[in-house]
Amino acid sequence: MYLSRVRVVTEGLDPHALSKLLAGNAYGNHQLLWQLFPRHDERPFLFRQELEHESGMEGVVRGMPLFYVLSSVAPFPVPGLLECESKPFEPKLKAGQHLAFRLRANPVVARREEGWQRSRRHDVLMDAKKAAQEEGVEDRLVIQERMEAAAQAWLGNEERSRRLGYRLPVEPQAAGYRQHAYRRKGGEIRFSSIDFQGRLEVTDPERLRCALNEGIGRSRAFGCGMLMVKRVAL
Repeated sequence: MYLSRVRVVTEGLDPHALSKLLAGNAYGNHQLLWQLFPRHDERPFLFRQELEHESGMEGVVRGMPLFYVLSSVAPFPVPGLLECESKPFEPKLKAGQHLAFRLRANPVVARREEGWQRSRRHDVLMDAKKAAQEEGVEDRLVIQERMEAAAQAWLGNEERSRRLGYRLPVEPQAAGYRQHAYRRKGGEIRFSSIDFQGRLEVTDPERLRCALNEGIGRSRAFGCGMLMVKRVAL
């Protein structure tokens, strides 16, 4: 695996493409980053978009997008459009190890509904909001707390965390909830995302390594699911 930091050389973008990039268009960014992997028909990468001024880099335009890309193959820079710095990603994990993490995820829950043969997926936060409103809750702060608690419960779910090889010793922070909708040929893409930050404990190194490589949750093609970790002192 390779972990890359990718910057956009804006001279290579027309005004429309630059506008979409600055707006955080996940579908457009997914297409843009595909250009780093010209020899592959199937997506070999996960990505997370941030801003350059958040990275601590000097001499860059504040507010411009910066991408972290995790890929199974090394990316190729696109002259005049995409610059990248890459390094091998081979984390050494062991049971009981504590790691700080960041994750942008698309939490969903499957619900059986009358008239539908299959379960339908619902946004976990909107599902919690609807439940609160049906209970007669009107206080916006209480509803917001219910939504964040639902997101935290999704990530800390015992079955999910066991399957992915971690446990959460403390509740993570959940912020930056956002709904996305993009039109494309053949339909519309809709999903939501929320940013988690906190600390996890490794319970199964091999399962967690797979989760790091493959991502967590849905909408991985659109900037969700990339688990970023680093060691922390206890």
